Amino acid sequence: MPELPEVETVRRGLAPVLENATLTEVQVRTAKLRWPVPKDLAKSLVGDRVLGLRRRAKYLLMEMTGGGVAIIHLGMTGHMTIWRETPPPPGRHDHMDLLTDAGVCVRFTDSRRFGALLLDHRDTITENKLLRNLGPDPLSNRFDGQELARRLKGRASPIKAALMDQRIVAGLGNIYVSESLFRSGISPKRKSGTVQGGRAEKLAVAIRGVLADAIAAGGTSLRDHVSPDGAMGYFQHQFSVYGREGKACPGCVCDVEKTGGIRRLVQAGRSTFYCTRRQR
Repeated sequence: MPELPEVETVRRGLAPVLENATLTEVQVRTAKLRWPVPKDLAKSLVGDRVLGLRRRAKYLLMEMTGGGVAIIHLGMTGHMTIWRETPPPPGRHDHMDLLTDAGVCVRFTDSRRFGALLLDHRDTITENKLLRNLGPDPLSNRFDGQELARRLKGRASPIKAALMDQRIVAGLGNIYVSESLFRSGISPKRKSGTVQGGRAEKLAVAIRGVLADAIAAGGTSLRDHVSPDGAMGYFQHQFSVYGREGKACPGCVCDVEKTGGIRRLVQAGRSTFYCTRRQR
């Protein structure tokens, strides 16, 4: 599933062609993805100008001058493609086209249909059930070591599970949690409530650094992620631990044949990768 860096990469790719553009036509070709698509979605957007395109956690929010807010979630396999000339005929998984007054088409495609196309209004968007309980965005000014420590205080769950909880930090997923814990030297098995003070500060810095590096690399393309211009992300080539079970971690001076290298641990049904020697 696309995580924060992938969604942010998509947002940055779409912003130049959507922001300040008027939508001259909106073609919606499905009645339901993960949830039913509002019947008035197309009608609410056509003829209106895109005021801004922003991201909240893993959601794209397209704000219109008339007050409407389209909520787009990429699900597991969703992507958005920019066509500056006439796009090819839509396929069975091409669920929505946005056509602008500049002649650009932005197409939303989702083969597994776990994504979402929803509608809200700027006066009520903060209370939307998908958004209202989300924690701080790790790239925002609200997020730092002190705020992270406050949210973790008293929790007995493993830190890996806590960071995957969108109510604590919004937008993180399996890949970037593993990478952030390695960069901060914290074991994924450590109790969340013990990540306080300097540990929390170090972890917050690591999270922001990993996300910034991933965005700069265009995100991670393991299966489906591509940017709106069709480019693949390449952060997967910079993984320190994720998917590298049995291998040496960066800068390792250990005898991997004796230590076993990077370990894989299953937590809450998800694979965690970590170094037993560097993460405590």
